[in-house]
Amino acid sequence: MASQRISLQNDPNDARSVAVAALRARRLSEVTKEDHAAVMRLWARRRKELTSSRTRVANRLHAVILELVPGGYAGEIYASKVARLLEALEPAGAVAAARKEIAEERLGDLRRLDAQLKELRQRLVAVVAASRTTTTKLFGVGPVVAAITVGLTGDVGRFADKDHFAAYNGSAPIEVSSGEKKIHRLSMKGSRQLNHALYMAAVTQVRHAHSEGRAYYDRKVAQGKTGKEALRALKRRISDALFAAMVADARRDRQGEPASGGPGGQTGNCSVACAALTPKNRLFGQATPGPSPRLRLPDSLRAPSAHERTRRRSARPLDIWNKEDSICSDSP
Repeated sequence: MASQRISLQNDPNDARSVAVAALRARRLSEVTKEDHAAVMRLWARRRKELTSSRTRVANRLHAVILELVPGGYAGEIYASKVARLLEALEPAGAVAAARKEIAEERLGDLRRLDAQLKELRQRLVAVVAASRTTTTKLFGVGPVVAAITVGLTGDVGRFADKDHFAAYNGSAPIEVSSGEKKIHRLSMKGSRQLNHALYMAAVTQVRHAHSEGRAYYDRKVAQGKTGKEALRALKRRISDALFAAMVADARRDRQGEPASGGPGGQTGNCSVACAALTPKNRLFGQATPGPSPRLRLPDSLRAPSAHERTRRRSARPLDIWNKEDSICSDSP
């Protein structure tokens, strides 16, 4: 009964809130079938799972090596290097032999994950090529970064402009200025996976001296920016370039559709949505009703307040074995 009461209390409010939001929205998303973006999102999610698993296995393998080799293993854990290390290791005693066997088993897990990641990269290359996205033309954006960006972005038409997209991926800084001093801080909002994809693209550009991104990075450093600040500025430039590429791809893919559609097949001028809001189709009289100070249910559906529950209990005879009380609890 308690769950039924909560459902009756929330459903009308939720329905009205959704209707008001739909009536006021300038851009209404259209229900479309899943496309290459959904496929790339699935494979990008699978890659994240595999890379997380590989990191855990590598850390556990290194923990065993620390117990076998004094000082541990210097450098990043690679299957080939660890295999040569274990082959040259002669365990002294049963305990060391058991540790070596465990290390060899974890080395097998590491090799299996490396093979899966290699196969997954080939699939990502094929999926990104089939999508015909132009994001890979940007320097530093390979199949992995393109799959993460396009897959997690989905319908680019849901972003009004590049600034909204930058806020979504966390590359737009937060202003914390005081007085005449202008200060911007790193934003920890937005999709962290998208932000990491931008970081990989930015680092790739900085590492290549001939890239335009490296020239932009050097100019920011020469202007007095720190290395991290210059890298964040470069990430924002890459975000804007990716947004422009995805918008161009969306316009190319919807060739043959009505010209009123916005980027990604959206109704940018609200022609379709507004045409449907004729006087006989409006839900609440006004097409865009003003905000109500409080949405209130009818008394028949509204849950009793604490004062009403106390008054009802005091008005009826005390009977701890009342069947109705045992089923319909008055406790919130």
